[in-house]
Amino acid sequence: MTLPESIGQIFRKKQKSYKMVLILSLIEELKSTNQERAAFDKVKERFLGYYIQQQDNGQRVDETPSRYPARWRELTKGQLNTILTTPVKVLSEMLSVDPEDNSIGFKPEVKRQLGEAGLSQLENLAQEELHEYNSAMQQFSLKKHLENIMEHYVQAKREPFKDHSLGTLLRRTIPSELRALPFLNEEYYKIQGSIGQGKWADVPWFSILDKRITSTTQSGEYVVYLFAEDMSAVYLSFAQGVTITPKEKGSNDKYTYLRNKTQEIRKLIPLTNMNKDENIQLLGHGRGKDYQASTVAYIKYERGKVPSDETLIQDLQNVVEDYRIYVEEHVLNETASTLEVESVTEYIESVLEPIEDAEVPSILHHIQSHIRRQGFFFPEHLIENFYLSLKAKPLVILAGISGTGKTRLVKLFAEALGATRDNGQFRLIPVRPDWSDPADLLGYKDLSGRFQPGPMMQVFVEARQPENRHQPYFICLDEMNLARVEHYFSDLLSVLETQEWREGEIQTQALISPATLGNPEDERTYGGLGIPENVFLIGTVNMDETTHPFSKKVLDRASTLEFNYINLQQYPQEAVQAGDVPAELAELNHLFVRSDYLKLADAYDNYQELVVRTTGRLVKINALLEDIHAHVGFRVRDAVCFYMIYNERYGLMDEEEAFDWQLLQKILPRIQGSHSSVRRVLLSLIKEATGQGTSLTFNMESLMEDASPLYLAWAGGKTPLGLKHPQSARKLAYMLRRLEEDGFTSYWLS
Repeated sequence: MTLPESIGQIFRKKQKSYKMVLILSLIEELKSTNQERAAFDKVKERFLGYYIQQQDNGQRVDETPSRYPARWRELTKGQLNTILTTPVKVLSEMLSVDPEDNSIGFKPEVKRQLGEAGLSQLENLAQEELHEYNSAMQQFSLKKHLENIMEHYVQAKREPFKDHSLGTLLRRTIPSELRALPFLNEEYYKIQGSIGQGKWADVPWFSILDKRITSTTQSGEYVVYLFAEDMSAVYLSFAQGVTITPKEKGSNDKYTYLRNKTQEIRKLIPLTNMNKDENIQLLGHGRGKDYQASTVAYIKYERGKVPSDETLIQDLQNVVEDYRIYVEEHVLNETASTLEVESVTEYIESVLEPIEDAEVPSILHHIQSHIRRQGFFFPEHLIENFYLSLKAKPLVILAGISGTGKTRLVKLFAEALGATRDNGQFRLIPVRPDWSDPADLLGYKDLSGRFQPGPMMQVFVEARQPENRHQPYFICLDEMNLARVEHYFSDLLSVLETQEWREGEIQTQALISPATLGNPEDERTYGGLGIPENVFLIGTVNMDETTHPFSKKVLDRASTLEFNYINLQQYPQEAVQAGDVPAELAELNHLFVRSDYLKLADAYDNYQELVVRTTGRLVKINALLEDIHAHVGFRVRDAVCFYMIYNERYGLMDEEEAFDWQLLQKILPRIQGSHSSVRRVLLSLIKEATGQGTSLTFNMESLMEDASPLYLAWAGGKTPLGLKHPQSARKLAYMLRRLEEDGFTSYWLS
């Protein structure tokens, strides 16, 4: 028989060998037991055993995720489960996993379709595809890779960033192949590459770092291949970082320091056949002077003139040998302690083991499982929505009736990422009704002239410490609107708007003015301190007669998640010990949550169609909102577009569902009033939100007089079928009911 096309094509698209190995592991286990289904743990053992055996035999295999041990045999059970989440999901049309008995097998309809003959053919197909994949992996040509990047990178920057083949090449393929070179012992060397973080870098690169002096391109010296922005050449460089910033020493002092250090390093090691001048040219703009001053030595390979693989490997071996001499004889040796090892790279875009887009869904699944094991349940896709909202803007407001788990969601989400009260990465700050200015949060100067930090400032100071700057910190402002947010939170709202990229990080203006700091010690601790990029702010609010409403200034700068629809018939799952944090999640750095874009221009080239499509929706909505002076500006447009882009990158929800969340969170909270124009806007929006596939009818003239036939469709917890944006439609229906019953409506009164 011939395999059905849907099955015969399952290996057509592949970036890893996981699918082939999983299918083979399952078939082997089914054969050994002669059962219809297999124990998933046994299949996992076979899956892991394949990679361990290949790696032990010196064969190149797919790397483990970057935050996991490099050796497959060192993986924990939890880490293996996370790795298998993706292939199981991709093959979900063929395979099914039963969590009750922890079994895996082909779906009954697939089993019937295949039969014994088809199963044998599928096994042969998987073996052939795996053999072809492995053969390609063993063929290492550095020349081919360098030429490929220089030929295609400029064009690639006009294409979508997500899952691009050049990203796989620089981040995965090249590092994996270089590790097989005998002089790059993985005990000492860490190899990584980058094309940027969420957007294309001007200068892509891959580096070799000696783990004895540095584990990141943000510190120490290392060997690095740097590609010129115009792709005219690639430079194999011995690079040093920039230790003293212009702000601290002034430009002249900085470059004097760099050149002196360059000369000192050049005297220490041979640097045979390398150029020792300042003619390295990477960018046609910006920090070219930094490149020239901070590069110790380099070899230039021009596009179209890249030498043979033998020459390239010999050059690399010579540079790595110089690097080894420098590290072992002059950095680790106490007699050379005058050399400063610490450095912060300016010209290489900072990369902290970036989370691959394809890994995000499985990470969120583990976060949700952790929350459920603690006995808490939230509506479908709320965790994904909460995550996307934090990525789009580091200020999120959770609103709803008391007792729905708003504060607990923040705590458990943070806990799943290793941020707890015990380690100081989660801070709950109860808001007091008498707070009237930012001093209650940030701090004040006491009568003695010393600065007394507020609770939020204490977290900011801790989060920016060098050892903490890559750990995520979560601040939960409980009952945020007991006091007027615009009064005590005004400085933070303003400073949030000053976010900009500096040296690969998101930085803001300072929160505390010099006049507030009374002495040099306070200036060292708090001076120049803005909102660190690894701190995320979440507020919880209950909207009732004891609280204050939000102004549009606040709503524009935050995403509002509502917790008003509760299913009480949800019960705890298996109990777990307090503090049971998934270890593999606790190892994530803050880049998992930090924004990748600050301006729409950061993402526009790669997601132009999605941005134009989303903006077109907002333009239609704005035309309606203008009648009641509730229309949105560029800030809201950008935030909505960012949310939609992240959702597409990670493949979390379909586009209509994602836009439903944004309509509910960024548009509807702005609507309130008692005029007929408000009714007209609500009716127009609910018509758009229901779409064409429902039985609801819209006679605008009659509904302007009496809208009850419309909103009663949601009475008793019912929801009409076939709605385009069901959540927004339900909220709009309740707002219409409030308008008719009370003569006034607001997002917050339903």
